[in-house]
Amino acid sequence: MIDINYLPSFLLIAARISSFFVTVPIFSNRSIPAMHKTAISLFISWIALYAVKPPAVAVDGEFILLLLKEVMTGLALGLIAAILFAAIQAAGGFIDLQMGFALANVFDPQTGAQSPLMGRYLYTFAILFLLSTDAHHLLLDGIFYSYQFIPLEYSVFHFGDENVLKTFAEAFSGMFLAAFQMAFPIVGALFLADLALGIMARTVPQLNIFVIGLPLKILISFLLLLIVLPVFFVSLSALMAQITEAMRALMEALGEGGR
Repeated sequence: MIDINYLPSFLLIAARISSFFVTVPIFSNRSIPAMHKTAISLFISWIALYAVKPPAVAVDGEFILLLLKEVMTGLALGLIAAILFAAIQAAGGFIDLQMGFALANVFDPQTGAQSPLMGRYLYTFAILFLLSTDAHHLLLDGIFYSYQFIPLEYSVFHFGDENVLKTFAEAFSGMFLAAFQMAFPIVGALFLADLALGIMARTVPQLNIFVIGLPLKILISFLLLLIVLPVFFVSLSALMAQITEAMRALMEALGEGGR
């Protein structure tokens, strides 16, 4: 039997989970219809209402603050996951810069902006890999366990706390570090190829390095990509663990640990 007294609590839970789906990777993809996102978020909110068992919340002036806190919490948790997941696009950008594909960008329907070719290619592989390994369940676990760190009835804001800013700064630095680790095998090999082509240009001036250099670097890149693709999946697993740790650190900073 449905208790109407828990309707405000359900609205607060739905606000956090719905805003989480706006920014979190995989679920925020624009190819998913908005009606489906809304239905999934409401269904998960309904499950969370009985799993979390929050206290009855009164609809008064403080309810608006609670609603705002829930929306900001969901956006923050999804954003920190999206920041680290953007390492895949950054790694593709590093590779494109060395391959010569830096000017051949494609339209990304997810962000509405231009994205690198290799970045889009690796991003598609990453989405399929994460879905096949049920890594999206870890993201749902993150928003579910956030109620243990950030209770529903607390109206205290910690978004300007030093630990929160530090967590986002570490996420930015971790994104670039993960992107460098993913792109280093191919970028390093292409740097050696540029070095060898430069030596050939000095020793054999008759060769037109600009004509043979670009196709050679593209061929080397594709061959290396086939070789290091299994290592890329291992890096994705480590990246997913890093996303989980970052979300937990943010929940601790926003919760009682941020006081």
